[in-house]
Amino acid sequence: MATGRTDPQRRERILAATLDQIAEEGVVGVSHRKVAARADVPLGSMTYHFDGIDELLREAFTRFADRIVAVFEDHLGRACTPEEAREAVVDLIHILSEGPRRDLVLTQELYTLAARRDEYRELTHAWMNRSRRLLERFFTPDAARRLDALIEGLALHRALDTEPSGRELTRQAVERLTSGPGDVAQGTRSR
Repeated sequence: MATGRTDPQRRERILAATLDQIAEEGVVGVSHRKVAARADVPLGSMTYHFDGIDELLREAFTRFADRIVAVFEDHLGRACTPEEAREAVVDLIHILSEGPRRDLVLTQELYTLAARRDEYRELTHAWMNRSRRLLERFFTPDAARRLDALIEGLALHRALDTEPSGRELTRQAVERLTSGPGDVAQGTRSR
């Protein structure tokens, strides 16, 4: 580890350690002392880089949301038609639900904060808007909103189910939500 002022990665290590701490003990387990120890930085670095726990949590959760949106971008960015976008959504649901338990915990911790506090609700709202904009490349805003909710809900249900549903059920759900009259965005063509 670099020391003193020549440690350009210190802030990043603190944010990564914060997410690890949340994943392990929940938001209630986050303290400057615990995060500093986990990040292997002096305790004073915490207040140097962040005004308080709320700023630390907001930035850490923003980083997490950015990473999840990047997964959306990666999958939907390869799609050229609504059919390919539907298949990308099926893939997303399965990747998110079968991914690291850590991501599931972080998502639920963020949603719990958002249910209680407006500043975190704004963060989740921005995250949802970014996801929906990606979906709106292929589907109308209403269909994108329904599909975004399906992704979140079905990924959660699959992750927590002791016998998660298979891809065919996921594919059917995506198809039903996006195949009605007026669900496909203008300018996109089906094959």
